[in-house]
Amino acid sequence: NALAAPQQQGVTRTDLQRHDLSIANHETVQARIDIAPGATAKWHRHPGEEVIYVIEGTLEYQLEGKSPVTLKAGDVLFVPAGIAHKARNPGLTNGAELATYIVEKGKVLVSPAHDVAEH
Repeated sequence: NALAAPQQQGVTRTDLQRHDLSIANHETVQARIDIAPGATAKWHRHPGEEVIYVIEGTLEYQLEGKSPVTLKAGDVLFVPAGIAHKARNPGLTNGAELATYIVEKGKVLVSPAHDVAEH
């Protein structure tokens, strides 16, 4: 996918579907994100909202300016447009989420957020 950042070690994104929306210049992209035990999806942003449903395992998410939250299979999370966030797998088994993005068409789906300081 030309609109994706290079995948990080231990983090795999599998695009499932992509469709235009009734909102002008917007599309939805649905993907499965697998995060291996101990791996981290580093700080990044999306050009729109991300709606997360944890499919398996345990994943820890942190949104810029917020404390980390740990979610397990069946839990959900909403990431507002443009908010930097990261995810890591603190467990011993694979962690996976179903990510649904509601984003501007033609923009890079995942862009690194190098400006966020580690806590």
